[in-house]
Amino acid sequence: MNIQLIISIARSLLLARWKQTLVAAAGVTFSITMFITLLSFMTGLNTLLDSLILNRTPHIRLYNEIKPNQDQPINRSAAYKDHYNFIQSVKSGNSRQEIYNSASIMQALKQDTRVLGFAPKIIAQVFFNEGTIDITGVVNGIDVQAESKLFHFNDYIIAGEAADLGKISNSIVLGQGLAHKLLADIGDVLQVTTTKGERFPLKVVGHFQSGIQEFDKTQSYASLATVQKLLGKSGSYVTDIQVKLNDINIAPAVAKEYAQLFLSDAEDIQTANSQFETGSFIRTLISYAVGITLLIVAGFGIYNILNMMIYEKMDSIAILKATGFSGRDVKIVFLLIAVSIGFFGGLAGLLFGFLLSMVIDQIPFVTAALPTIKTYPIDYNPFFYVIGSTFSLITTYLAGWLPSRKASKVDPVVIIRGK
Repeated sequence: MNIQLIISIARSLLLARWKQTLVAAAGVTFSITMFITLLSFMTGLNTLLDSLILNRTPHIRLYNEIKPNQDQPINRSAAYKDHYNFIQSVKSGNSRQEIYNSASIMQALKQDTRVLGFAPKIIAQVFFNEGTIDITGVVNGIDVQAESKLFHFNDYIIAGEAADLGKISNSIVLGQGLAHKLLADIGDVLQVTTTKGERFPLKVVGHFQSGIQEFDKTQSYASLATVQKLLGKSGSYVTDIQVKLNDINIAPAVAKEYAQLFLSDAEDIQTANSQFETGSFIRTLISYAVGITLLIVAGFGIYNILNMMIYEKMDSIAILKATGFSGRDVKIVFLLIAVSIGFFGGLAGLLFGFLLSMVIDQIPFVTAALPTIKTYPIDYNPFFYVIGSTFSLITTYLAGWLPSRKASKVDPVVIIRGK
């Protein structure tokens, strides 16, 4: 078997019917182009949507949940020790939202090599006083530097500066929706009433917008010291510790460990946001399914074109076999034709897919709900290009296998006698 001769014959057959070859290659090119573009866009969109929640969510949240005490007095009684005690309408005990020994916990987190960083937080329910109307809201006391570093707090500030929370005493950053309700501009002073009825003035130093309207209508941010003062608590008062890990996948196991170690409630990100992971997986699955379907359709096109080529080239096949080419040689010729179409068509598809993705990446995407996003999101993951090129070769090989097998079984005597 002369490899160079077989390659030369395959090239001659390809160029002899160049229009059909071009149509087959164009089908592969279009499929790969749309596969790359669709997958890049959908993955970029998934990342954008997930980041709206996941970037603002700790991998592990340490807190004390208000719940009924499981250890009721009757269970401690020796008279009822061996009984099953059913207690109804159990009310929550005198448990505090404050995390016990928060300073010791944060010191332990600093020593844990699995921890990327942590940010203490205080969540306070308040009423914003607008004349005679009280608007329910939440003030989140944060460490501004830690919040910006770990949870991209700066990215959501659309007016003012996040750093002003730490520089200006008794200051607050309002959600855009809440600011519209209160008609509060930067520099205005708001009156806030705590759940205990105490009034406190806060100066507006900024607005933020998370992209979730219902969230922005109730949420606001202030420094830890301001919220501690607002609630009349000491400087050690913290209701939440938000932990970011180096590996998000170990969050469920580490959360269970922290719950036992620190004697507090611990919620991992997988449990808190399972619906987002499910939605992201389904969108990605649909993208792959559509892209692979396009490649399969292109494969059927190549199959039909090769079948027609075999019928039209029966004389050439008969001559090849009559001059000493084996059925295996003929099969390799037509497989080379199919794989060549897949290779060059796929190569062009990768290039056009990349260029089309770049075009989409430059299209302005302006929406009030997402102020930090300027263009449509695209994910230039090299893995998509590896998948596209691999599938183009596999699909075209399978599409050429049956026609090449048919060509290898052609009887030259029957063809020549028929002529």
